[in-house]
Amino acid sequence: MTVYLLKRIYDEVEDDDGYRVLVDRLWPRGISKEHAALGEWCTDVAPSTELRTWYGHRPERFEEFAERYRIELQTSGQAAKFAKRMADKPTVTLLVGAKQPELSQGAVLQELLRTI
Repeated sequence: MTVYLLKRIYDEVEDDDGYRVLVDRLWPRGISKEHAALGEWCTDVAPSTELRTWYGHRPERFEEFAERYRIELQTSGQAAKFAKRMADKPTVTLLVGAKQPELSQGAVLQELLRTI
């Protein structure tokens, strides 16, 4: 069973991060590919540009954002495909550029992946 962790891409790389996956649609400012130490950048599980722009990381919109994002993931099937690809990895760290990861797509994706 894969354990999914969540952290900011700006945080230090740690040994227990396991396989590191950036789940943002846009590359984070000020981060080099070397510093990111990614296993992959998976834009397939990132929210649509329209949804990301509408949300704008405004906390008062998070619940509606989360619901709309879950619908996007379920409709596209991308979360299930991602989980299948990650199944052989003991630990996967979902990385986001957001200042508050708990109010980001990473938190929604992490919660959903734990149920797949």
